[in-house]
Amino acid sequence: MFRNSLRRVLCGVAAALLIPLGAGFAGAATESGAVTASRSVTDFGAVTASGVSGVSGVSDAAGVRAAAADAGAGYWHTSGRQILDAAGQPVRIAGINWFGFETGNYVVHGLWSRDYKSMIDQMKSLGYNTIRIPYSDDMFKSSTVPNSIDFSSGKNADLQGLNSLQILDKLVSYAGQDGLKVILDRHRPDAGGQSALWYTAAVPESTWIANLKSLAARYKGQDAVVGIDLHNEPHDPACWGCGDMATDWRLAAQRAGNAVLSVNPALLIFVEGVQTFNGVSGWWGGNLMGVGQYPVQLDVANRVVYSAHDYATSVAQQSWFSDPAFPANMPGIWDKYWGYIFKQNIAPVWVGEFGTTLQATVDQKWLAALVSYLRPTSTYGSDSFHWTFWSWNPNSGDTGGILKDDWQSVDTVKDGYLTSVKAPGFPGTGGGGGGGGGGGTAACSAAYTVSSDWGGGFNAEVKVTNTGTTALSSWRVTWSWSGAQRVTSMWNASYTQSGGTVTASNAAHNGTVAAGGSTSFGFGGAPGGGGVPSVTCTAS
Repeated sequence: MFRNSLRRVLCGVAAALLIPLGAGFAGAATESGAVTASRSVTDFGAVTASGVSGVSGVSDAAGVRAAAADAGAGYWHTSGRQILDAAGQPVRIAGINWFGFETGNYVVHGLWSRDYKSMIDQMKSLGYNTIRIPYSDDMFKSSTVPNSIDFSSGKNADLQGLNSLQILDKLVSYAGQDGLKVILDRHRPDAGGQSALWYTAAVPESTWIANLKSLAARYKGQDAVVGIDLHNEPHDPACWGCGDMATDWRLAAQRAGNAVLSVNPALLIFVEGVQTFNGVSGWWGGNLMGVGQYPVQLDVANRVVYSAHDYATSVAQQSWFSDPAFPANMPGIWDKYWGYIFKQNIAPVWVGEFGTTLQATVDQKWLAALVSYLRPTSTYGSDSFHWTFWSWNPNSGDTGGILKDDWQSVDTVKDGYLTSVKAPGFPGTGGGGGGGGGGGTAACSAAYTVSSDWGGGFNAEVKVTNTGTTALSSWRVTWSWSGAQRVTSMWNASYTQSGGTVTASNAAHNGTVAAGGSTSFGFGGAPGGGGVPSVTCTAS
């Protein structure tokens, strides 16, 4: 019925820290309603129902990414099953969950290891365009103090002395500069754990709504925050459409959604499902069967996005996993619980959480089938399901994360499953680096930025900008260090190093860059102290 409580002890900056699991509890039940326990691909390429094959579709996706590079500006609204930006262009949420504010750390996890800017840069470089940030209502208490942040060697320097809300401000601002959108997720009433209903004895509905309104007011006019997920994973006794004010989640979502919109009518309202509807049970928050009969109706039109959660066997067993037809049976399961909302053009659907450790073959088949069901960007563009993968963090006990346990290396197998459904980034609110080049031929520039340096090692990002008037089909960046620096890992590019000279070439999915557009890659290196070398960019 709930996720593994505590996965591992992680080392903090000065002493060993016991890091609580940040993921919300996952509900699991068979269709008969029997509840079970817990919470979750392979190579890059085109996804099929039974696995992953080849690399077809990667270059097409890059073309879609470049063509739609300007979509996503401003606040968003819905139209039928699509989400549109301020200019009416369709967008696709293709993002990642970064948890921690909802735990006893009262801040996103991993800051004991890295600078927050380097992680947001890395998310962008991997092709994620949105961050879902869980929080608990503890964040609003004056007694709450964020902990487990490393400030050594300049890491997270601008977070020192800030409370949790002020740190959230910093994350939102930097994500917006980077061209990422943020969805705030009221994950728990307090750091102690997930609640079935949106309120508890200690955190009444009035507090829940007041805090939602406070966030809406705090970020009003800051359109990096496009919406709020009202409450994570409502489950039994929460109902949908039963009419009981104490348990009807749909009615509560209407009250809270209208309260948020009274403060900022431009926000999207993300509404999760429940566990059981008309005697049919599923994942906590994953059952949206009642929407067809009882839709959420808000005072401001075109603001509702329905959110489902879906998991694999590393979280819990479900009856459909043992069906002889698996995984061919899964599209029908998803259609029943939430997919029909999209297919009937009722509203957009966002799979706010899905993940797995990928250890079991059945989980690998499940993820491949789900990614295929979510609709490849190269084929469908933004006329697709929206998603944020669980999770960025490696310390989610029953799913693991996109990052490995060192909080830096990328699980390229897991990340690779998501390649076909990644989508264009959005216009950033800050400036970028790079000069030079132009004319009628292919040309590019590169800007090298050290995002964190702790002496023993460092992280850096290189932004590649098309400075010519024709689209790039590939690019190559070269620099030379004067010291003993070596690349230890690189994401969104491949590299060779000879002595102090490094040559980085585009990955398959980011070689195509439209005129005036940009992409980026990142890397870790050691030792630190190497400064910023001169870089050259060669385009074709």
